[in-house]
Amino acid sequence: MRQELTVSVVIPCYNAARTIGSCLAAVLAQTYPIREVIVVDDAGTDESGAIAARTPCTVMRRARNGGVSAARNTGVRASGGDVVFFVDADVALAPDAVANAVAILGRDPGVACVHGSYDLEPLIDDGPVEHYQLIHAAAWRGRLQGEVRTAVFALAAIRRDVLLETGGFDENLRDCEDVEFSGRLPARHRIVLTGTVTGRHDDEATLTGLLAEQWRRSVPLAGMALAARRRGAAGLERAHPPLGVVAAGMVVATLPLGLLGAPWLAVPAAFAVLFGFADPRLPGFVRRARGPAFVPYFMAVHFLVTVVLAAGLAVGVASAVLRGQTWNMTERSAREVGR
Repeated sequence: MRQELTVSVVIPCYNAARTIGSCLAAVLAQTYPIREVIVVDDAGTDESGAIAARTPCTVMRRARNGGVSAARNTGVRASGGDVVFFVDADVALAPDAVANAVAILGRDPGVACVHGSYDLEPLIDDGPVEHYQLIHAAAWRGRLQGEVRTAVFALAAIRRDVLLETGGFDENLRDCEDVEFSGRLPARHRIVLTGTVTGRHDDEATLTGLLAEQWRRSVPLAGMALAARRRGAAGLERAHPPLGVVAAGMVVATLPLGLLGAPWLAVPAAFAVLFGFADPRLPGFVRRARGPAFVPYFMAVHFLVTVVLAAGLAVGVASAVLRGQTWNMTERSAREVGR
């Protein structure tokens, strides 16, 4: 009889008193037996740790805030399961999420990591900005289901030996840490994105918060993509079609042409139309998810998010190129001194 894989659940937590109770209740209600549940309180200032301590789990408190990478690594070091299942403190897993992830890992030894997606219904309903994020996430993750190149560790299972071999998460990163980790994963270890591992997520509720979050993630993402290309690695999965990103950026870049006269506004208008057609299946997905009245709002927010993404990528590319030029100049100078 095949031995079942043992599972450790690791939950990084920072000021998540609003959701940690629901997160833990969902973990403890899993249909697959859990060896241990480890909550890492990343030096938070609210009652998250106390709430977690009232449940049958291990609570570890870090002395200082180190970010999600440091919290996950702390939990891994304290865990002992064959599989580490990461779930963020603002996610409540579906009852069969762990079982479905382990089933995929058990069927194929070549699969190292399995990650999933959020439900369309939020954990706590905070309004239309949150609905936008959940619908967009469901749309692009649904489109990419199967074998992928990057994992999102908000709800993901990974084999312990692979995690240790790869070296854990980069504790210098507070954003895009999962992209960076995936880029170091040896090619023989495959990643699967599945619709059978799901959870309800409490996402950002305000437009300013959403745009700020998009900016933080976009700037380092460009450098990671360039680094992956230099290593000869495959490209990253795209939540936004490149044509849409370019079109959104060009709308903003060409708006000043309107100062030359009204006819020139046709240029940014043309790019706006191109943006609308860059992902032709998206409006239909939105309509089915929340009805036709939500489509204009969704597309307006989506445009703003994509503009911020385009700007962040441009800044990230420029910064990465500048760093590369500085490194090359330093290297040349060192060689000249050594002559």
